[in-house]
Amino acid sequence: MTTPALVIEDLVVEVAEREVLHGVSLAVEPGTTVAIMGPNGSGKSTLVRTIFGRPGYVRRRGVIRVGGVDVSEAPTYERARAGLALIEQDPVEVPGVAPTTVVAEGLAARGEDAARAVAVLEREAEAVSLDRALLDRWYNVELSGGEQKKLETAIAASLPGHVVVGDEIDSGLDVDALRTVARRLESLRSEGRGLLLVTHYPRLLTHVAPDVVIVLVQGRIAETGGMELAERVEAEGYRAYGVEEGPLS
Repeated sequence: MTTPALVIEDLVVEVAEREVLHGVSLAVEPGTTVAIMGPNGSGKSTLVRTIFGRPGYVRRRGVIRVGGVDVSEAPTYERARAGLALIEQDPVEVPGVAPTTVVAEGLAARGEDAARAVAVLEREAEAVSLDRALLDRWYNVELSGGEQKKLETAIAASLPGHVVVGDEIDSGLDVDALRTVARRLESLRSEGRGLLLVTHYPRLLTHVAPDVVIVLVQGRIAETGGMELAERVEAEGYRAYGVEEGPLS
């Protein structure tokens, strides 16, 4: 039996002493894509931040496993080493640190040859049509939103792992950049990586076909289905779940 890339069981999370997630469970199998949709304030970002162990997101109950390893109480760097990678909605800028350094440190932490970092990242930059010259700049500094998302994708692809989590990565991307990033994500999936893609709009899912679509509403899974569910949400919005939002565009 194949070990799931990511498993979340009965996850209950508090933020600022308020319960935001109320028993969320899901699994991402290797080589599959799970999409999480939901209206604003549904808990999507809370779920992502809890998966990565961000301070302030208090896990009251539940288990998080990456490649079969329980990382529920692990610091963020150990979760990354276990096989998690994140493409941020709003990538951070890190002055003084080069992207190749990030990849080199990541490879070394996984017992890989850090000397391969430049070659690996150059290859991945080419795969997402990112200018090679941007790899010599400080991490995400003075890059456009599209360039930042491409760099984040290239770094995630450069490091061995079980699952890539994309947090509303379609925000800030034009049509061409979205297609380029999606193409690399699809190839990662075909190589056996699991994908967990969090989005408010279904635009991303027209480029990265999901195996499972989950609708999260008020911190609970309201419905699970396939691409037809995403299409229905696009046409009708979230009114069926008691949320007054119209059709998505």
